[in-house]
Amino acid sequence: MASKLLRAVVLGPPGSGKGTVCQRIAESFGLQHLSSGHFLRENIRAKSEVGVLAKQYLEQGLLVPDHVITSVMMMELEKKQSQHWLLDATLSSIPTTTYIILLWASLTLIHLLVLGESLPFFPFQNDGGKFYSIVWVRISTAVGFPRTLVQAEALDRICDLDLVINLNIPFETLKDRLSARWIHPASGRVYNREFNPPDVHGIDDITGEPLIQREDDKPDAVAARLRKYKEAAKPVIELYKSRGILHSFSGTETNKIWPYVYTLVSNKVRPVHSKEAN
Repeated sequence: MASKLLRAVVLGPPGSGKGTVCQRIAESFGLQHLSSGHFLRENIRAKSEVGVLAKQYLEQGLLVPDHVITSVMMMELEKKQSQHWLLDATLSSIPTTTYIILLWASLTLIHLLVLGESLPFFPFQNDGGKFYSIVWVRISTAVGFPRTLVQAEALDRICDLDLVINLNIPFETLKDRLSARWIHPASGRVYNREFNPPDVHGIDDITGEPLIQREDDKPDAVAARLRKYKEAAKPVIELYKSRGILHSFSGTETNKIWPYVYTLVSNKVRPVHSKEAN
C-alpha cells in the first residue's frame, strides 16, 4: 500500500457520472474532492483579484478563459500540498447577474402584454426566496480542471499525478441522461426523469420550487456539448495515457463501473470504508 499522498483526476463527458464517482471516492478513501467551479465561486464571492476578473467574463456571457481558471486552481492547490485530493474535470455552472436581469426583463414584458401590468418587484428583492430562486439561472461555463492540454501542463508544474480515471460512456447513453436532466436553480440539485425523479414532477423535493431544464441540456444542444468535450479532452487523455496513469472504464451504469474504480483506487490508498458500493 502506497504511503505517498494521492493526486487523482476523474475525466469524463457531461452526464458520465463523474460527480457520483468523485463523491464515492472521496467518502470511501478520505480524499478531498476539489472542484474548480467551487473555487471560482468562492473567489467571486470574496472579490479576489482573479474572482473579479472571472466575474467580468461571466457577466458578459463569456467563457472564463483558461488562464483565469488555471490561476484559481494553482492558488488553491498550493494550499493543499500536504493533503490527498481528487480533481473533478467537470463543466460547472456559475450564476450570472446579466442573465438574471435579462430573464427578469423578459418576464416583465410577457406579464405586461398578457395582464397589462408590470411585475410587482425586482427579482433581487428576494420576496421570501420565491421569485428570486425562480429567475436565478446558471450559465454553463467551461471551468472544469484540467479540461484542456494547457491546463494539464500547468498542473504538471506543481504536482505529479498518480492516477487519472476516464469514464467512457456511450454517446446515446449520455444524450439520454442529459436530455432527461432537470435542476433546482438556487441550490444546484440535479434530478433525472429516468433514475432520480423528483417526488412531484417539475418540483424540487426540498423547497417546493419549480425545476428548470438548462438550455444546454435540451436535446438539440446535447450533441454539440459532447462534440466540444471530445475535442478538448482528446489531447488530455492522450497525454495521461502516454504516461501510463490513465485508466478507462466503459459502461452505461455508474453502479456497475464503481466496483472496478474502487478496486483501482484501493491499490493506491487505504480505504476509510471497507465496502465497495455506497
